[in-house]
Amino acid sequence: MAPKEHTVEVIENEADYIRTAAELISAAATISIGRRGFFRIALAGGSTPRPIYEALAQDPDIDWRRWQIFWSDERTVPPDSEESNYRMVRTALLDRLPTKPGLVMRMAGEAEPAAAAAGYADSIRELVPANPEAGTGEMPRFDLILLGMGDDGHTASLFPHTSGLHEKNQLVMANPVPQHATVRLSFSAPLINAARRILFLVRGGSKAEALEAVISGPAQPEKYPSQLIYPVNGSLTWLVDEAAFAAIQSALQ
Repeated sequence: MAPKEHTVEVIENEADYIRTAAELISAAATISIGRRGFFRIALAGGSTPRPIYEALAQDPDIDWRRWQIFWSDERTVPPDSEESNYRMVRTALLDRLPTKPGLVMRMAGEAEPAAAAAGYADSIRELVPANPEAGTGEMPRFDLILLGMGDDGHTASLFPHTSGLHEKNQLVMANPVPQHATVRLSFSAPLINAARRILFLVRGGSKAEALEAVISGPAQPEKYPSQLIYPVNGSLTWLVDEAAFAAIQSALQ
């Protein structure tokens, strides 16, 4: 089953990029709260989303009590580490909110990785309902999952040529990443693809070659794991800046 929507939106400048991303997230929250009473979102780490989270924190119309916040991946570090995705979100968003979100469910990066992944998967099963009639089986169905993309085409902590790319059953994995001599906690591709909406946030010229390969090139998910992301019955949006889109734009000319 193909995505209901698959769009690429190219934004010219940083201010418009941040505003557009924040508006897309806020609109998804409004729809989800209106239909289901809650907004279940998995956040991305990295530098690109930080100013977007800061913008969301300033939106007076968001009903944070209805937000249930998760993470799509995490480094195996304590929550106060400067490398922690949780810490980035806490400082950019959570610490700035006038009202506590209804739920904040971080990944336990400080714990033994396999146990942390299994525990997080159990929490997701308990808190995020499945939607079998959507064709996603018993897979929990997030309202929105935010993703970034690295220069190498990885997303979440699904890195090129790692074992996690082949995971079909687990929701959350402890994925060994030998190229960085570490293990990362990550959503599996099947869990991501069960979401109602997926929003890729990609900025910068260093991403241009990988973005062209992922969107326009042949299927090589071992080399470009972002190609694994293709929702079963949901919308997929790539929000990119002109620098990231440059290689695709050049190929179109």
